[in-house]
Amino acid sequence: MRRCRNPSSSSNWQVNSTAAISSTSSSNSTNTVPSLLKELHGLVLQIQEQRTQSEQNLSSIAKTHEKMKAEVRVSPYFKTKLRGLYKTAGSDAETEAELIRKALDKIAIIKALRNDRRMGQKVMRRGVLMTMLQQAALQLPMWMGKASESPPPLCGRIQAESNYVAQQGDHVAARVRTPDEEQLILAEIVSFNPSSNKYDVDDIDEEAGRHGKERHHLSRRRVIPLPKLKANPITHSQALFQKDQPQDDYSVSFEDTSYADGFAPPLNVPQRYVVASKETRKR
Repeated sequence: MRRCRNPSSSSNWQVNSTAAISSTSSSNSTNTVPSLLKELHGLVLQIQEQRTQSEQNLSSIAKTHEKMKAEVRVSPYFKTKLRGLYKTAGSDAETEAELIRKALDKIAIIKALRNDRRMGQKVMRRGVLMTMLQQAALQLPMWMGKASESPPPLCGRIQAESNYVAQQGDHVAARVRTPDEEQLILAEIVSFNPSSNKYDVDDIDEEAGRHGKERHHLSRRRVIPLPKLKANPITHSQALFQKDQPQDDYSVSFEDTSYADGFAPPLNVPQRYVVASKETRKR
């Protein structure tokens, strides 16, 4: 999918989830999805059980506060009891949050498997492809770290580590040369050769001809991995490209010479499809 010319730069559950999604292929999705759904169902039941337990403890806290209203001074007994109840409530909340994270992990993998299976279709109308890409962006899991934690690589605008290698089937932004110009395309990883340090990628928006899609052989510096996780604009705005108030999606204007100012009206673009790209050197 061609979107811009001469690209320029833009001003421990989550990591496991990313690795799991990357290592899963559509070839075994038929057998894997039912088992994952079964595991997800079990987690939902655990979450509900934990929530019931938490509600009982919260009810005890409320009743204790109600009894305290009759006292002029809070007795040591009530202080000790409340301290224990609040400690239990905090522990219950952490347990429930961890179960929810595991459930979100399963949901992300299931969605990725189903999306990979649909994207693997040989023939696909462009409108269907655009819808699927939009759905893939909406289904990108949000990183659920604490406010004090730093977002991991490939969360929002946080780039991949220097030794990161994109996996087969991953979508990436790829800088390719044409006879007239250099373009940034949305591509799918076919393979990586560690000896040459180069990727083979296919343009996902290119129709297959008699000999299949045109394959591009690109060095690692010409391939930009897309985010694996969304950043929370409220708790981790530092993981987003910022101009005004951080939001879940970006408002982006693309170059278009048919407009007087050289830019088309802004469009909403999901985090998944906005990445930083260095200026290319002109020869």
